[in-house]
Amino acid sequence: MMEETTENAGKLSSQKNVAASGHNHHNRYKYLSNYGAGRRFLFFASCFGVYALVAATYAWFVFPPHIGRTDHVSSSSLGCREDNEGSWSIGVFYGDSPFSLKPIETINVWRNESGAWPVANPVITCASFTNAGLPSNFVADPFLYVQGDTLYLFFETKSPITMQGDIGVAKSIDKGATWEPLGIALDEAWHLSFPFVFNYNGEIFMMPESNEIGQLNLYRAVNFPLSWKLEKVILKKPLVDSTLIHHEGIYWLFGSDHSSFGAKKNGQLEIWYSSSPLGTWKPHKKNPIYNGNRSVGARNGGRAFLYDGNLYRVGQDCGENYGKRIRVFKIEVLSKEEYREVEVPFSFEASHKGKNSWNGVRQHHFDVKQLSSGEFIGLLDGDRVTSGDLFHRVILGYASLAAAISVVILLGFLLGVVNCIVPSTWCMNYYAGKRTDALLNLETAGLFSEKLRRIGSRLNRVPPFLRGFVKPNSSMGKFTLGVIVLVGLLLTCVGVRYIYGGSGTVEPYPFKGHLSQFTLATMTYDARLWNLKMYVKRYSRCPSVKEIVVIWNKGPPPELTELDSAVPVRIRVQKQNSLNNRFEIDPLIKTRAVLELDDDIMMPCDDIEKGFRVWREHPERLVGFYPRFVDQTMTYSAEKFARSHKGYNMILTGAAFMDVRFAFDMYQSDKAKLGREFVGEQFNCEDILLNFLYANASGWGKAVEYVRPSLVTIDTSKFSGVAISGNTNQHYRKRSKCLRRFSDLYGSLADRIWEFGGRKDGWDL
Repeated sequence: MMEETTENAGKLSSQKNVAASGHNHHNRYKYLSNYGAGRRFLFFASCFGVYALVAATYAWFVFPPHIGRTDHVSSSSLGCREDNEGSWSIGVFYGDSPFSLKPIETINVWRNESGAWPVANPVITCASFTNAGLPSNFVADPFLYVQGDTLYLFFETKSPITMQGDIGVAKSIDKGATWEPLGIALDEAWHLSFPFVFNYNGEIFMMPESNEIGQLNLYRAVNFPLSWKLEKVILKKPLVDSTLIHHEGIYWLFGSDHSSFGAKKNGQLEIWYSSSPLGTWKPHKKNPIYNGNRSVGARNGGRAFLYDGNLYRVGQDCGENYGKRIRVFKIEVLSKEEYREVEVPFSFEASHKGKNSWNGVRQHHFDVKQLSSGEFIGLLDGDRVTSGDLFHRVILGYASLAAAISVVILLGFLLGVVNCIVPSTWCMNYYAGKRTDALLNLETAGLFSEKLRRIGSRLNRVPPFLRGFVKPNSSMGKFTLGVIVLVGLLLTCVGVRYIYGGSGTVEPYPFKGHLSQFTLATMTYDARLWNLKMYVKRYSRCPSVKEIVVIWNKGPPPELTELDSAVPVRIRVQKQNSLNNRFEIDPLIKTRAVLELDDDIMMPCDDIEKGFRVWREHPERLVGFYPRFVDQTMTYSAEKFARSHKGYNMILTGAAFMDVRFAFDMYQSDKAKLGREFVGEQFNCEDILLNFLYANASGWGKAVEYVRPSLVTIDTSKFSGVAISGNTNQHYRKRSKCLRRFSDLYGSLADRIWEFGGRKDGWDL
């Protein structure tokens, strides 16, 4: 009995010791777990903090403030937001026939009130409607209706509020150069587009697409152009992009039914016929006329037109992506039993600017009319991006960020901060009492629980394996860790670029509803040919550049074939090497604005477009990117001196917009003769002379305007060794001498100062 008691006491003591040992072990595990958790938190917080800082710096450094909008409207506006369907806008074309149409900018239409010299396409954008108080993400599907000398344009406008299409209308009284938004002509509870407008029996009808509700509606104008009434449901089919043709006394309805069994989306076309637009409609015997390849132009791309006795149908090629291009077909046979058409050559003047051109990626709708003057006018919609571009960028962006997070976790494995992929309690039976109810429920699943723990255990062997493969303390290990960190940072920047950086397009800034173009001029010589090649390739892709003029001062000029340009380039070979050649009168320049830009300055096209927009507001001023301040000492100083005085009174013309007639005529005038001679002697200071001339011409008004360039602007002369101003001290002494000389000739600039930050848009800070 005593032995049994002793034995029980020993067992009890042993159990207590085991329990105490387990308790101590558990406390130690808990301590280590808490320590490890704190270490992991600090590691991840540090990594993600650094990545966030790098991403924010990258976005601030690289992206203009308007990025993420498809046009430049008030930041408080609802309109012109990026849209997954695209950023469609509408341009106008003129010609002697539907097959010889040229964009409006080629015929040099000027509009003083909007600073458009000349007017450039597109003439209607989302900004046109948004700034008129009618928020729009894009405008597309233009249909023209002509009443005498007044043009009415009906089109789809996508509302950023309802995210569906409505039918908008605008009016022009100057043959399409200027459009006044009138309002929303038709707004239903469903999506509307393709507003086919026509006359019938002395009344005006509209047949918009409304396939969302499975029928084709016909509306009659009650109070043209803004009030319409549903006249009749003419067909109970969800037809898309339907158009009517009146031919040989019969009305023919062309449309695509993508809902029918076996129909190929964007590759199907049906024809229906009736004695009246009101119906009843009968199907063509050959239906479907097309049902196959999306690139054949089956889907309608606008109104059919009659020219030279021939009937033509407009189709859209959707082969590469939706609405890629326009195709035109001559209808050879159209009867109740037969239909035959053949494609004819048709194209618009192609832009080589890609995404920076308003219709550089897609154009899918065309309408043409003959005006009373006999001239033909065509309206075309175009886009800079493909359909679904926004969705694809967001997916790629978040995928890149997810990959960056994975890189951080990998880094944690290699550094020993992260020791397991899944919690260890999911993998083994240690400390079962501390597991969650969810885990205990999993254990009751038996075989599933065992498999789950086995998979988790195998996954948790990965971190030790990686640390054995890449040893962090070795030189190679440290190099590997550095590469991994850089890859993570790169993936973060890529993700931010896709999500925040927009579509990669550069868009012009409209002024009073119009866009315009300018001539880019640069002065160079044979030793700087490599600069010129980069210069032409870069700036010819800027949206508003119409032509590049190269003022060739010395040496044999290059062949035009050596220059990769998206716009015409003209090389003007000078008889002598003089800086006065920069402002030589050139009657071949067709635009009012000229941007004088040195060939060694590389700045983003968006900066150029901002400068052009500011100049259009103030064409009487020199508008540029490099300010200077001249005080009473007449000592030439860098921009830092102007910043210290919080103002400027001079703009360097190495990067400045000017009125070609005003500036060049003034520079070549008799009044400037002594100044030009001094420029020739010093081989310097032509830009300073022009500033003095502008100041004289402006009286006490403001003669110069500053636009701040972005931080990514580069001066390539620092790498070439052929800059005129290579010796800074000598260069500044010469320019100080010029300041004193020109002050004697034309008066001082020191009594003028214009403060930074005077613009509401903040572009001059």
